[in-house]
Amino acid sequence: MTALPQPAPGASAGARTPYYRPIAGEAQVFHYAYESRLPLLLKGPTGCGKSRFVEAMAASVGRPLVTVACNDETTATDLLGRWLVRGGDTVWQDGPVTRAVRTGALLYLDEIAEAREDVIVVLHSLSDHRRALYVDRIDATFEAPPEFMMLVSYNPGYRRALKELKPSTRQRFVSLAFGYPAPEIEAEIVCAESGVDLAAARRLVALAGRIRALDELGLAETASTRLLVGAGTLIRRGLAPRLACHVAVVQPLTDDPVTAAALQDLADLTF
Repeated sequence: MTALPQPAPGASAGARTPYYRPIAGEAQVFHYAYESRLPLLLKGPTGCGKSRFVEAMAASVGRPLVTVACNDETTATDLLGRWLVRGGDTVWQDGPVTRAVRTGALLYLDEIAEAREDVIVVLHSLSDHRRALYVDRIDATFEAPPEFMMLVSYNPGYRRALKELKPSTRQRFVSLAFGYPAPEIEAEIVCAESGVDLAAARRLVALAGRIRALDELGLAETASTRLLVGAGTLIRRGLAPRLACHVAVVQPLTDDPVTAAALQDLADLTF
């Protein structure tokens, strides 16, 4: 006996909207794209707020959010679904992409450039005028309801841009470029997210600015707003600021002792 289960009910629309500080009209772009049923591509460095933006926008339109962290081991089967044997019956289990389409959720594919080519090709029909998903294992096509939206993100500078999105994929999306906010806005974000006082938040942002300006250190990734929030949280809890910067900013950025010492000198000068 085989069975196709019904989609699970969506998340409550009454959930609290996650904190997000708009920077430059990105929330307005999202809402226009959502109403126009257009997919959205977010590009920007690690820890600049892309995922938080998606969480906040999903809450703002009252739709559940299905998030997939893409990597080169993820297969199309992982995303679409598979047949499982349960208690002598063979039942179909939706993958996250199929579930998002069937429930009218927002589908967020994080770091889409890391996905295998066969995965990206499967998603093409969802990101153009068809707005449909074909699942070959059950020989079924699911048309996306009006509430469904696909969002993807990638970091153009990740691994020195060894992996880039093909033009045939990029041109299917409305695109938003994210970056680190202006210092005063970033300090406001760090303060709101971590609960640290504004003076300490400003110092953390100043430290990040100094690190971001040091291209000669050859860091794979620079100091992100996410790292600053972590450091601010530790400081608010009572950890000494220099130690908080060491464990939440310096060590996550590098394993090289010389580079770490240089970054710690900047932290010590800042605090």
